[in-house]
Amino acid sequence: MQYVTLGRSGVKVSRIALGCMSYGDPAWRDWVLPEEHARPFFEQALSLGINFFDTADMYSVGRSEEITGQALRDLARRDEIVLATKVHAPMGDGVNQRGLSRKHIMDGAHASLKRLGTDYIDLYQIHGRDPDTPMDETLGALHDLVRLGMVRYIGVSNHFAYQVARAQYLADLRGWSRFVSVQDQYSLLYREEEREMLPLCREEGIGFLPWSPLARGFLAGNRRGSAGQTTRGESDVMSRNLFGSDTDLEIVGRVEALAREKGVTASQVALAWVLRQPGVTAPIIGATKLHHLEQAVAAVDLALGDDEARRLEEPYVTRANTLS
Repeated sequence: MQYVTLGRSGVKVSRIALGCMSYGDPAWRDWVLPEEHARPFFEQALSLGINFFDTADMYSVGRSEEITGQALRDLARRDEIVLATKVHAPMGDGVNQRGLSRKHIMDGAHASLKRLGTDYIDLYQIHGRDPDTPMDETLGALHDLVRLGMVRYIGVSNHFAYQVARAQYLADLRGWSRFVSVQDQYSLLYREEEREMLPLCREEGIGFLPWSPLARGFLAGNRRGSAGQTTRGESDVMSRNLFGSDTDLEIVGRVEALAREKGVTASQVALAWVLRQPGVTAPIIGATKLHHLEQAVAAVDLALGDDEARRLEEPYVTRANTLS
């Protein structure tokens, strides 16, 4: 495993992060694995050198945090892992049980710590935008969590580049904690972050954590058009709405062809492409089969040449921003 610093912070994370949305309550999503089936993935991740684990309060409405926390308490030393979670999405029916107000952030952090069974969160990320709360209030609350020792670093997910830039300016102006990371969608099938977000991250020294680097499994080559050939593919409405165009299929075909030439899997080629992009820190991989993790880690050492990368990139056309 290779390790890199998370943005300009000093903390080092594995080049692959295990995304823990796949572990929780199958009643929340039918492809989610319950605790007894999830545990082997944490064991394997640790054995492969992965030290970076990413979850969120909303995943299985808290159950993912509980499973993640329990597994890591049993299997790893707390000071050797980097544990990330998120706050923003509704966690109940109350009007204050959502968003990025000081109240919800403080309540959310306390609840996440309890579910995770830990004294602190390494990376606490705001999971979306809240038009009803001024960014000053959100940043002030996050900074106070850092000062209280409940949180080590803060990050941001699913925001526009101008919002991240403004937040960093406000943090500098007030002497508050800056975001050390951005977590956004990025893959061969969704490259809109190359316009503004990735250049901003490189310029400001912010770590970039791509979610869905395999385009929700589409780049693994196991789906065609609107038909899903996996449990998640059959029920994932977002995936069907996002991917399946002729352009997407052309790119997947090129990924598969290059994989055959190199004697590896399509997912390894697609992930190797993400890993070679300037500014990318650690793609977040969701795994529901143990070989998914093995292939992801192997992709860290898979080198793509410039000509091979251009061959994969060539068909891409601009698509609607998913934050719009």
